[in-house]
Amino acid sequence: MSREARLDRLFDFLKRSPTPWHAVAAMAERLEDAGYRRLSESQPWQLSPGERVYVTRNDSSIIAVQLPHEELESLRMIGAHTDSPGLRLKPQAAQQSAGWLQLGVEVYGGALLTPWFDRDLGLAGRLHLRHADGHLEGVLLDVDRPVAIIPSLAIHLDREANNGRSLNAQTQMAPVFLQGGEGADLERLLREWLDAQHGIRDAEILDFELGFYDLQPPARVGVNGELIASARLDNLLSCFIGLEALLESDGSQGALLVANDHEEVGSASACGAQGPFLGDVLRRINAQLGEVGDEGYIRLVQASRLISCDNAHALHPNFLDKHDAAHGPSLNGGPVIKVNASQRYATNSATGALFRDLCREAGVPVQTFVTRADMACGSTIGPITATEIGVPTLDVGVPQWAMHSIRETAGSADVEHLTRALTAFVNRSVLP
Repeated sequence: MSREARLDRLFDFLKRSPTPWHAVAAMAERLEDAGYRRLSESQPWQLSPGERVYVTRNDSSIIAVQLPHEELESLRMIGAHTDSPGLRLKPQAAQQSAGWLQLGVEVYGGALLTPWFDRDLGLAGRLHLRHADGHLEGVLLDVDRPVAIIPSLAIHLDREANNGRSLNAQTQMAPVFLQGGEGADLERLLREWLDAQHGIRDAEILDFELGFYDLQPPARVGVNGELIASARLDNLLSCFIGLEALLESDGSQGALLVANDHEEVGSASACGAQGPFLGDVLRRINAQLGEVGDEGYIRLVQASRLISCDNAHALHPNFLDKHDAAHGPSLNGGPVIKVNASQRYATNSATGALFRDLCREAGVPVQTFVTRADMACGSTIGPITATEIGVPTLDVGVPQWAMHSIRETAGSADVEHLTRALTAFVNRSVLP
């Protein structure tokens, strides 16, 4: 597999995944193409050794499992999350100002707001419909053309704009959507787009979850293409790499990929890492292929390992003082082990040693990140999953710049680095 082919596949995935629901749909399609069978949580499961299956929850979280050919004793688990910070439409979004229809938004997650100005914005998400025969259906929508923009205020009208002015998400972030908006009907536009994309004309729109996204496509950046720039690298990059590793594995070991929604807002949901999704799946698998009962389930969890993948803060050349001098990961310097003494990351010396050994085996460099002692530290699904499930866990990630911006930057070589390390993990016959 050439690095260029993998990057092309990554860019296609990023373009097809403006929302968590689209990301899960794209991942499910790849899994089915690779022979994975879809399961339903509301139906009985019949599992066989060596089988490959997947299941979704809320259409925005997904778990894929490669079952071992022999007895189920352990799983090599990779974790990521499907959501990214952004702007989500309010239920009653339409608002009028100065002859323009604007759409009111909520800020989802810890978004950097300034980069959202002056961008060509598309609109995507899911809608739930009632058809003429009475049945309800959820459908995806992706309006992948510039339908909105958040214009900046000219410097002449705000001479303090470059002096750290704060932004008000309620009054200053509503995208401009349509001129002469008096009497404009957002539902009519949604119906037109549903008709164009799905041929649905007569259904009633009952509810929706929609958000804006940047239409600028992913790109290689730098004289030698050293960088990749795109929206939603945090954390679709980890979803992609985890899926690549699972699909490229030799199939000899039990393996699992979990990609949860709602990490950016705390993971406290039915499909988030703090919810029961992963635990439910593990219990159902163990009940059929492992040692039945609590004893068998606990033994399975404790014999397994989870690598939580979420991007890390790379050393920024313009802000060197924002890093601990001994812990500044470089782009294209290999995957980063994320460490925090207060357990904001789940890594300990045992799980960190495992990952260093995997990188040695895969022939890739490895780095370490610790935040400055005088700065707050973010977190991931790693500590939450470890707390909920009890599985020994570590946190790693590809280094990147501009985390939570509308457009983020990572190293083009690091995609291959982490894929190789995770593939070695999935193929590892003995876990420490």
